[in-house]
Amino acid sequence: MEKKYWVPALEKANDVLQLIAEQPSKLKLIDLSKQLGINKSSMFSLLTTMEALEWVIREPESTYSLGARLGLVGNAFFKQFSLIDRFRKEAGVTKHTIQETIQLAKLDRTEVLYLAKEEMPAPVRLASEPGMKLPAHVTALGKAMLAALDETELDALYPEEALLPETTPHTIRTRSELKEQLAIARKQGYAFDLQEAVMGFCCVAAPVRDAQGRTVAAISCSMFQHEWEQKRELAQREICALAARLSQDAVQAGL
Repeated sequence: MEKKYWVPALEKANDVLQLIAEQPSKLKLIDLSKQLGINKSSMFSLLTTMEALEWVIREPESTYSLGARLGLVGNAFFKQFSLIDRFRKEAGVTKHTIQETIQLAKLDRTEVLYLAKEEMPAPVRLASEPGMKLPAHVTALGKAMLAALDETELDALYPEEALLPETTPHTIRTRSELKEQLAIARKQGYAFDLQEAVMGFCCVAAPVRDAQGRTVAAISCSMFQHEWEQKRELAQREICALAARLSQDAVQAGL
């Protein structure tokens, strides 16, 4: 990997964490300093910072072990795969009911990150592959997740009223218009994309919530505009039901 923008302090912190993970509750500051070739002053600063961040814990014997914060991060890492597995199982049934492709995504600031999809054969294949990102304001998925944020959080993500990036002539253009749509999505429990992301396609999405009621992802169904009026109510009903099942699974699993 190119190290043009490398941050040496992060690399050192990573090395410290790896060594502690290999030998939990066995290494003191001086041991870590010697084994990693980091002077004691720098090591003290690293460990003090990581202890404050709950990345590490200093034991009574002055040895170190991994902290609770890393446990939370690691747990979140594996939860996303658990959600994807559950999505594939549940959405595999729903896609045959609607006869359309179902997608799963999470919010990454002002973008939607696609995690998985259950695809139905179609003449035109949706470009929403796992790992792909789109502006949140142009997608039903994004609006379903943005609707869970409060006014302060939304203003932090969209600090200006200036025109938002446009992908089609139907794209929401201002923060005010976005907030109006989010208020509707928040009230009804689902969101629409009416040719806002891709011309000729409409979409409905609903949020997936964890055991604490927090929106952690969203699912959607996209289809050609000419099929939208025929399938709109069915898609809306099935997507909301699927989101509810995934949310219930998350509650039962304690996610």
